[in-house]
Amino acid sequence: MSLLRKGLYGLVGLAVLGLAGFLTFGPGIVENAQNRVVEHAPYAISDEARDLHKTLIIGDWHADSLMWNRDLLKRGKRGQVDLPRLSDGNVALQFFTTVTKSPSGLNYEQNSAETNDSITLLVMAQLWPMRTWDSRTERALYQSKKLHGFAARAPETLKIIRTRTDLEAVLTARAAGKPMIGGLLGAEGGHALDGDFANLDRLYDAGFRLMGLTHFFDNALAGSLHGISNAGLTEFGRQVVRAMVDKKMIIDLAHLSPKAAQEVLDMVDVPVVVSHTGIHSHCEVKRNFSDDLMQAIAAKGGLIGIGYWEDVTCDATPDGVAKAIVAAIALLGVDHVSLGSDYDGAVETTYDTSELAALTDALLRAGVTPIDIAKVMGGNMVKFLTASLPQ
Repeated sequence: MSLLRKGLYGLVGLAVLGLAGFLTFGPGIVENAQNRVVEHAPYAISDEARDLHKTLIIGDWHADSLMWNRDLLKRGKRGQVDLPRLSDGNVALQFFTTVTKSPSGLNYEQNSAETNDSITLLVMAQLWPMRTWDSRTERALYQSKKLHGFAARAPETLKIIRTRTDLEAVLTARAAGKPMIGGLLGAEGGHALDGDFANLDRLYDAGFRLMGLTHFFDNALAGSLHGISNAGLTEFGRQVVRAMVDKKMIIDLAHLSPKAAQEVLDMVDVPVVVSHTGIHSHCEVKRNFSDDLMQAIAAKGGLIGIGYWEDVTCDATPDGVAKAIVAAIALLGVDHVSLGSDYDGAVETTYDTSELAALTDALLRAGVTPIDIAKVMGGNMVKFLTASLPQ
C-alpha cells in the first residue's frame, strides 16, 4: 500500500472518529452550555416555606426539555428538568413545549426568516429520524412521541393530559399521595404547521393542547416580536386561531408581535396565555410586552407565566424572580399570574426545577401571602386548564 493511500485512509479514519465524537459528545456539550444552572450553595429555606411548599399544586407553562436527547425518566447531570427533579420540586403539572425552529444566538431584537436555523443542526447531530430534518411538523410530532414513550414506560409517574378528565385523574392521584406528574404538550411557534392547515389536526391528535403562533421569526401565521415585519395576523393565522378556539386548544401569545397579539385578543372570546415572560415596567426589555398589552390580556381572563431567567426578570435569583412575580401581581392582580420557567430553552438559571422551594421561600420573604403563593405556583393554572381543556 502506498504512503499516499495510507495517508488517505488515515484522514478518513480521523474524519469518522471526529464525526463519531461529535455525535456522541457534541449535543451534550451544547446543552451544558445552553441550559446552565449557575453553581451555588444550597438555598436556605425556612421551615414555614418548606412546609407550605409541600402543600402546593405547582404548574409550569413552559419547558423545552424534549428538544434534547435525554431520558427524562432518569435524573440528568445536565439541563434543568427531568421527572426525578420535577418530583423533588413537587411539580404537579408541566407543559413540555416543542421547539422546531430557532436562530443561532437567540436574538431578541430582530431575525430574518432566512437566518440559519440552529434546530436543524441539532436535529441532525442528535440523529433524529430523517423525516424531521426538513419538516418542522415532524420535529414537533417526534418530540411528542418521546413524551408519550416516557409515559408508557412509567405510567405511575407521568400521565399525558389531553382532557379535563385526565387533569382530574392527576390531581386525584396526587391528593391520594401518589407521585404522579401531569405532562401537557405545547408547540412553540405555529411554524410547526409547516404552512399546512391540516397539520393542526395532526398536532391535536398527538396530544398538543397549546400552541404559540410565532417564535423568533415571522411566519405564515403572523409577525414575531423578534421578526422583521412587526405585522399582525395573516389570513392563515386567523384561520388557525379560529380552529384552535373550536378545538379548545390554548393560544399562547409569547413571542408574538404586539400587533398580532392585540388582533388575537380582538378575535377571540376565550382567555389566552403568555407562557414565559416578564413584566416590562419591572424589567424594561423588548422581550416583555408593554404593561398595557399585559393588562388587556389579563382583562380577558388571561394568565401570564413569569420566567426564571435574567433576560425577562433582570435578576434570575430566587429573590429576583419573586420580585418579578410581585410586580406582576401588582400590575395584573394575583389571579392572572403563574409560572413559565422556560427551563431547558437555552437559558441560564440559578436553580433547577428540583429547587423550587427556594422560590416559595423568596415569595414568603417578599410578603406574598400563602394563599396568593398557592395561586401563583399552580392554583391559577389548574383553574385555567379546568376551564380550557376539552372534556
